[in-house]
Amino acid sequence: MARAKPKTKAGKKAKMEKTMSEYKEGDLKIGKSDKPVKSRAQAIAIGLNQSGQSRKTKARDKRLESAKL
Repeated sequence: MARAKPKTKAGKKAKMEKTMSEYKEGDLKIGKSDKPVKSRAQAIAIGLNQSGQSRKTKARDKRLESAKL
């Protein structure tokens, strides 16, 4: 069962720190596979997704696109 995403700013920051430390140790895996993440940018994307921060940019982009029309 998937864990709930953190709701507070401190919780989101802690989740990002945990994800990046896993990446530095080589323990962060790609999806359900057993392959380790090699790219720092990919590790950041995974961390943002797990902490729930990636959705904000998508919503902002949609708002900006609709405002341009």
